[in-house]
Amino acid sequence: MRSRSQRCLQRRRWPRAGRRGRHAPWSASRDRGSATVWTVGAIAVLCAVFGAVLSMGQAVVVRHRAAGAADLAALAAADHWSDGGTAACARAERVARAQGARIVRCSVDGQISEVTAASGTGLITAEVRSRAGPAGLAGRS
Repeated sequence: MRSRSQRCLQRRRWPRAGRRGRHAPWSASRDRGSATVWTVGAIAVLCAVFGAVLSMGQAVVVRHRAAGAADLAALAAADHWSDGGTAACARAERVARAQGARIVRCSVDGQISEVTAASGTGLITAEVRSRAGPAGLAGRS
């Protein structure tokens, strides 16, 4: 029979790897499932980057839509300056609405029209100002 100190020492020994399915505490068994955690983290980071890229792309599209609408609306208002400022701005409003934008400001001073158009809703909005008129008068104000 073993002495009491021998039994205590035997109980405190670490079990060997592979013995009855148990692993030593210093083996790689504590890392089980860590690849899943790293994969989930990498997917979360990729989703965040993808969302940011999509948001920037949406902002570019909204900006271009506002710029195109402002340019076309200013040209339409400048083309109809002889009908009066109100009629010219109404024409600019119709053109901007057809482009998917709205007029924020419209003014007609002689043959020169200045239009500010906005596009987008919520957090992603853009306002663009455009000016149109005869080439010789464009620099005057």
